[in-house]
Amino acid sequence: MPGVLLGDVFPNFEAETTIGRIKFHDFLGDSWGILFSHPRDFTPVCTTELACAAGLTGEFKKRGVKMIALSIDSVEDHTNWSKDVMAFNGETGTPLPFPIIADDKRSLSVQLGMLDPDEIDKDGMPLTARCVFVIGPDKKLKLSILYPATTGRNFDELLRVIDSLQLTAQKKVATPVNWKPGDKVMVIPSLSEAEATALFPNGVTCKELPSGKKYLRFTQP
Repeated sequence: MPGVLLGDVFPNFEAETTIGRIKFHDFLGDSWGILFSHPRDFTPVCTTELACAAGLTGEFKKRGVKMIALSIDSVEDHTNWSKDVMAFNGETGTPLPFPIIADDKRSLSVQLGMLDPDEIDKDGMPLTARCVFVIGPDKKLKLSILYPATTGRNFDELLRVIDSLQLTAQKKVATPVNWKPGDKVMVIPSLSEAEATALFPNGVTCKELPSGKKYLRFTQP
């Protein structure tokens, strides 16, 4: 089982990072946050992921999301690795635009349930899996995704789910399969027809089904 469940208040841990020691809730402030872990510094898949994340900094900032990474090496290693990451992006000499947590004792990885028992380092110790945690302004966990160390993440999908989380936090809707910003959304089942009509001035359309039940209701947010 993961160390933190959906709806839990995310631990207000303290940690050393590439921008100094932080207390996580203070770091987030009133923002949304995304924490993504990496098995190890100076490894190929992790480098491509951090480079992609760095390139999308503007997209996360536009959504009011603070980014922070974690790996099980030291701050010194993180700082040196960051130079490789930015060079891979063609931005040699530019600092990485978000901090990396140094979890060299694996204490935070254990607390958050991030270790991958199938991926072992040269000393026989488990590496961290590729975890993603999205935390809301209320400091509660809104989404978690767990990838094995051998599979790189899709950051376009992470932006998509953040768009969904932020929309559904504000409006009484749900996003259907493969939803993208601008697509129609679904009216949540708990709303009556009268409530839905009042809430959604753009109108609500209902898909006719063999069951006769009117639960597939769509609207434009």
